[in-house]
Amino acid sequence: MRLRADFWVAAHIRRCEVEGASAYLRRRGSPEAGAIIVKLDKLDGETALFGVAASTESDRGLDRRFIRLHKELWIDPPDAEARLKREIGFDPDLWIVEIEDRHGRSFLDLAG
Repeated sequence: MRLRADFWVAAHIRRCEVEGASAYLRRRGSPEAGAIIVKLDKLDGETALFGVAASTESDRGLDRRFIRLHKELWIDPPDAEARLKREIGFDPDLWIVEIEDRHGRSFLDLAG
């Protein structure tokens, strides 16, 4: 059973803070099952966006795995904001978590 989105977001923000990164909730979505996007800002003009990957049989037991939402390793912050705006237009129940970490750590379970 997948953890509710609101619980997962709260736990992930806490994990980031424990590790020394700043993290905060930018947008609250559906508490039970809203999609989650994580924006990682290195504070040097490089940003990345991560979304939940499609579940596979091998993911059983894992709550959520994430993938990068762009082909480049890092994108410019204005490009990230434009993508977030499009995603909100597509999914009004979307959660957005922003992490600021100069080391580029997301603390996410990444697929692939």
